[in-house]
Amino acid sequence: MFKIKTMNSISPLGIEALTKRGCAVGAEIDAPDALLIRSADLHGMQPNKELLCIARAGAGYNNIPVEDCAEQGIVVFNSPGANAEAVKELEMCSLVMASRDVLGSIAWVKSIAGEGDKIPALVEKGKNAFGGPELMGKTMGVIGLGATGALVANLAVSLDMSVLGYDPFMSVDAAWNLSRDVRRAESLDDLLSKSDYISLNVPYTDETHHMIKAETFAKMKDGVRIINESRGEVVCDEDMLAAIDSGRVARYVTDFPNEKLIGQRNVIVMPHLGACTPESEDRCAVMGANQIYDYLLNGNIKNSVNLPNVSLNRMGVCRLCVIHRNVPRMITRILDFISDKNINVEHMINKPRGGYAYTIVDLGQPIGEDTAEQILAMPEVLRVRVI
Repeated sequence: MFKIKTMNSISPLGIEALTKRGCAVGAEIDAPDALLIRSADLHGMQPNKELLCIARAGAGYNNIPVEDCAEQGIVVFNSPGANAEAVKELEMCSLVMASRDVLGSIAWVKSIAGEGDKIPALVEKGKNAFGGPELMGKTMGVIGLGATGALVANLAVSLDMSVLGYDPFMSVDAAWNLSRDVRRAESLDDLLSKSDYISLNVPYTDETHHMIKAETFAKMKDGVRIINESRGEVVCDEDMLAAIDSGRVARYVTDFPNEKLIGQRNVIVMPHLGACTPESEDRCAVMGANQIYDYLLNGNIKNSVNLPNVSLNRMGVCRLCVIHRNVPRMITRILDFISDKNINVEHMINKPRGGYAYTIVDLGQPIGEDTAEQILAMPEVLRVRVI
């Protein structure tokens, strides 16, 4: 029986996806095989030696020390696309709020309560203060064309906007989901210089930290409107406020509040509402649960953010799973070791990711833990499992 510890509030559907398979699931689990979490901050966590994987029920994973986990042979999963529809719908709302002062207009209408018969005249006189441009015919630049970015780009096309997309790492699946009317920007600078609206949909990594800053603002049109459903740290807040003061940015809509942004002119800050729908939370939790179970049961990795994605149908009677550094002759050493024990290999697969690699070998006969320990003792091997 696998033991999965939950952190934060996890959708009952996600928990059910594990308990119906005989897993023990709960917040008080000791020495878990896996963690199923949402926004719990795991930086500084000392994982128990039994921990094999962590699933983030959501797309963002900056709350998890993914590199440290890789070094310990702990697979980290996220749930890409599970909350994409929810985020897309909030971006649709954000586009309108970036154009017209919807929130200001609502607050102003509340302020004239009690004026009785004067209200219609006051409305006609005051409404123009809250107007703004239509979306139709404007150019929308979408930075990041993953599951959410592709939906946002398609949404903008349906609103009769001219859409530019930029993503040097776009997957084949994302490309299939993208409207043919989305034009590929030649470069990030090309997108920045042509866009009236810019939507940020990139993961937060060292490479995307403050990717929107003074240098990038200088390449944008005056009066550009920016929507951030990525992560707050993708934008340099000080440079954003300076760009608003100068008129380079007309309005900034972000889902990531902090003390610098709250209450600032032409900044609309929401409380991380992007994935806050029951449907999204259900999909994210179920996806995370399924990924955990497939890895614990079969050793398959899907939607990992720190190790290779590798899946193989089961053959033979025993499966050997090895997480190791991506170095020459590693596969040969593992196979030579198996052959020296007169064990037949039924099927195998190996895939790299950066400095790491993952090898699955299906064997024709069982092997003991002593064999696994001998493989683990090889230089550059990080983790070994026998399933």
